[in-house]
Amino acid sequence: MSSQVTDTAGSPGADGGDALVTAFGAVGADYLFCSSGSEWAPVWESLARRHRDGLPCPAYLDLTHETVAVGMATGYGLVSRRPQGVLLHATPGLLQGSMAVHGALLAGVPMVVASSESTTYGDGPGQDPGGQWYRNLSVVGGPHGVARPFTKWATEAASVHTLPTMITRAAELAWRAPGGPAYLNIPLEILLEEWDGREARPVVPPGSTHSSPEQVDTVAQLIREARDPVIVTETAGREEGGFEALVAFAEAWNLPVVEPDSAVCGNFPRSHPLHAGSDIGPWMDEADLILLVNCRAPFYPPSRRPSRARVVVIDEVPQRPHVVYQVLFADRYLEGNTTNTLRQLAKRAKGLDETAAAVRRTAQEARHRSERDAIAAAEVRAAAGGGGRETGRGEAEGVDPVLVAATLRKLLEGREGIVVDETITHSRVVRRHVRTDAPDSYFYVQGGLGQGIAVALGVKLAARERPVVLTIGDGAFAYNPVVPSYDASKAYELPLLIVVFNNRAYTSMNLNHRRFYPGGAAAGTGEWLGTDLSGLPRLARFAEPFGMHTETVDTSDALTPALERALKAVSEGTTAVVDVLVTR
Repeated sequence: MSSQVTDTAGSPGADGGDALVTAFGAVGADYLFCSSGSEWAPVWESLARRHRDGLPCPAYLDLTHETVAVGMATGYGLVSRRPQGVLLHATPGLLQGSMAVHGALLAGVPMVVASSESTTYGDGPGQDPGGQWYRNLSVVGGPHGVARPFTKWATEAASVHTLPTMITRAAELAWRAPGGPAYLNIPLEILLEEWDGREARPVVPPGSTHSSPEQVDTVAQLIREARDPVIVTETAGREEGGFEALVAFAEAWNLPVVEPDSAVCGNFPRSHPLHAGSDIGPWMDEADLILLVNCRAPFYPPSRRPSRARVVVIDEVPQRPHVVYQVLFADRYLEGNTTNTLRQLAKRAKGLDETAAAVRRTAQEARHRSERDAIAAAEVRAAAGGGGRETGRGEAEGVDPVLVAATLRKLLEGREGIVVDETITHSRVVRRHVRTDAPDSYFYVQGGLGQGIAVALGVKLAARERPVVLTIGDGAFAYNPVVPSYDASKAYELPLLIVVFNNRAYTSMNLNHRRFYPGGAAAGTGEWLGTDLSGLPRLARFAEPFGMHTETVDTSDALTPALERALKAVSEGTTAVVDVLVTR
């Protein structure tokens, strides 16, 4: 190995850091999201030379927590749908970021995650890697062994000469359906090793897959023959063009669309007359044909089978390899690209029984009106107040969460906003009352609490022209790396509106305790452990040292003015945090 490096990246004498930067350029990565570690000095040196010499390279983000690095890559990938680079530190950094990497796997977001180890521990020739690798940082089996359960593919890059192609291969694998993170262990000695400038070929987008015409014809005939068909979708909107294709398919056949509680992105306009809400329950007995469009887990419990419906699964990879237990009850599969398949089916909407279709459409429109009226009634009740504690001024303390979500919807109208949601007990309220209607306008954070701010920052990075709102519970907020997230927001000029639904408790955990032990000791004594957050300071305060806009809202009358001021601050380039005390 040699420590001598020329000033021209990619020329003879360059090292593994140059090989890595060149490879991510070939991948088409816009960004390297890095939570710093001592192994990345060769990469930093390569970037510094490129910046000095005006050579192209991915933009580099210095981030101070692993969850922030991975979460931002996830948010960016949700919108861009292209693999980015994530650099973490050794095995400890990988472990710290592993929840977010697993979240990217569940979210179907392609990325290449890399960290390092030492292969010589100071006993080899060339640069001394440092004693920390020998004493603290190494694990038996290597970090790629650690990464395998929560990535699509994980291995070690064993030579600087194959490193560029290993990175591009990882990106190719990450990009293929189902999208997700691929991992590379790149030993420090490889990064320091002299590189011959052998560049990787540029990566092109994956080719398109199609279901066969014969298979699509068969499913189209099943739809024609059905009296009570229904579409159920979780993630059709994640596919490029999937949102629009699902609308065209549903309209062509007059099919109601259910987005169950397991839906994790916006798939269909919630104001559309064919939107059938989130409850699949009534359809389990009524439907005679269920079309599962990108559904990982439509039925719960999994053994709950539709009583009379045939089930058609429309999904490029219906059997998810990372899901431990999955039941779909499929009678037929259409396994081409989902967007292509929906377009094929829409074109076949001919020869319909017009009377049956009209009856179906009328019934669905009645259901939709009923749901719309129920939403309006709930919002009227929420605005009327009640359910809160009395303040010393005779006001009711606390705001109905329905009012918070409805007010957000009204203030976001016409702004093309994006909502990133990391609530638990309020997630149904957010979906039902914010009512997003456009592609890429709603994302639910996957894989575990504590990533929401980072994911929202990544979404904002990909959609700087659109306002991004994070709705988050106080418990989830406490799990987030708040200081590193705020640092990233300020450093990279990524203003968010963060709205905290603060009920001063881990309510979801408390509800489970009550459900499992309704007549238990805790119910008798009132000793509810593991759920009390009332000792935390008001959460907007954590943003004050960063010069961000903060609002603390305890009453309904204060809500709209506070959110208006916050949105104004965001439009002027400052993150705003609105901590709302909610009544439940």
